[in-house]
Amino acid sequence: MNAVHVNPDACIACTTCTVYCPVAAQTEAFPGPRMIGPAYERFRLLGMVEDPSLSWCSNCKNCDIACPQGVSIASINMMARAREYEKAHPHFLRDWIVSHSETLAHLIGPLPAGLKNGVMKNGLVRGILDMIGIDRQAFMPSYAPKRFRTLLKGLKQPKTGRKAALFPGCYIDLYEPQAGLDLVWALNRAGYEVVCPDAFCCCGVPMVASGFMLDAGVNAKRNLIEVKKLKAQGVPVLTACPSCELMFREELPTFFPELVSSLNCDSALVDAQEFLLEAQSRGELKLELRPDAGRYLYHAPCHMRALGIGLPGFELLRRFGIDVRPASAGCCGISGSYGFKKEKHEVSMKVGAELFGVVRDSGCQAVATECGTCRLQIAGATGAECRHPVSLLRSLAER
Repeated sequence: MNAVHVNPDACIACTTCTVYCPVAAQTEAFPGPRMIGPAYERFRLLGMVEDPSLSWCSNCKNCDIACPQGVSIASINMMARAREYEKAHPHFLRDWIVSHSETLAHLIGPLPAGLKNGVMKNGLVRGILDMIGIDRQAFMPSYAPKRFRTLLKGLKQPKTGRKAALFPGCYIDLYEPQAGLDLVWALNRAGYEVVCPDAFCCCGVPMVASGFMLDAGVNAKRNLIEVKKLKAQGVPVLTACPSCELMFREELPTFFPELVSSLNCDSALVDAQEFLLEAQSRGELKLELRPDAGRYLYHAPCHMRALGIGLPGFELLRRFGIDVRPASAGCCGISGSYGFKKEKHEVSMKVGAELFGVVRDSGCQAVATECGTCRLQIAGATGAECRHPVSLLRSLAER
């Protein structure tokens, strides 16, 4: 693995990262980002045995956000995890399942969605999954009858002469295609025809988090080749998932610098909500909302905050006059596939407890957030309706 070496000596041992780490606040099993990241990295360089507490890092990036020195602590941890798991992967089957949802969907693709979802809710099946390490109490997503990219092919779109490509991410593609269709609706209204190449595959974030760095590299190459083609044609490549966006913008150049360099490709994708904001500023996206729009809550995903581009989904809703306020209650706890894992589920629920309380007490009609697994976690824990910001926008714009 020829990843960029993150210099641990840039850490000044201020422990700000530990103060902001949601996992360290809930379990003594994790000594915190500084200790297991930059501090222990010096021992790794000397060839010492890995500290088992490394497995508790959720890759939520709150340490990176908080670090005054700009040390990519989570990247240190993910690279250390990948090197360790190349030697021995303690939960290989469980981790492969939760990190390869797209491959799994291909394997069971011929089965009807109702059957797949019924099996996943079956008590016996959940018991077996619990035995291999997927917690029986974890909130699991339901497969959609048809994938987003399949539905997009059958959708009649206006031929405007302008195209935008959408990298949907696994959650929208497999579980919540309506959010993708809502984005297509908004982009069509702004004057863009939307394409989604079949070559696009999982961005690799869940693979990195579970130690499958080589698999993430295979997907990175396939995706970057397609992104380069689209950008050469002048087609902007958008994504509505903050984790996918962070992977392309920051982690591909960090974990796979030789690949990015060899393809001579700018790996960054454009945030779809930011793209729509700019379209609205140019007068291309005009919407009239229902007068009885109501009140809403917005949750900022950790990976969205880690991007450092503000909160474009929140701003998009405010731009159109929607009464929405930020939850300002930290991480939901799920961190992609982290909350599915048996030994991590209880901690993930403790991490999200403050947010769940804010949601329950808010009196708002729904919660808006860009991250699919955040929506899953919040809805499962509180019973609240959770929607992508553009889905909420569309629901309030249509009469």
